[in-house]
Amino acid sequence: MGLVYAEIELINAEDLALAKKHYIGEEEIKRMWVTGLVDTGSYMLCINESIQAQMQFPVMEKRIGQMANGDRIECDVVSQVEVRFKNRRTICNAMILPGDSEVLIGAIPLKDMDVLIHRNVGPPLRQELIVNPEHPYFARGRPVR
Repeated sequence: MGLVYAEIELINAEDLALAKKHYIGEEEIKRMWVTGLVDTGSYMLCINESIQAQMQFPVMEKRIGQMANGDRIECDVVSQVEVRFKNRRTICNAMILPGDSEVLIGAIPLKDMDVLIHRNVGPPLRQELIVNPEHPYFARGRPVR
């Protein structure tokens, strides 16, 4: 199979809350569009240091993360990251990867937004992230047991 990328919008959810209370204007909300690799092997959203420098998400803790090559590195974990894809949104934590590392969209935000990887088997082979067609208007989670 191939790699699947998706255009997502990242928004600082703390800024959204401040704007809702009229402490800052709508134009002051930090937001950006990024292309992320849909990575079901990763469980978290991962952004890089350059994005963090611009978005200024609050740092919550440090964790050890394992890179694709097996190396383990210490990374900051930030919170209040709102992710938007089409008509879906979620607020999650994100691990900060070094430098200009590729954005990874992990299983937690994917599951929470109720999105799927669609594989078109006819030529040309095309894979894309889509809104779950069984729940086209809003995300539907699994029941908690």
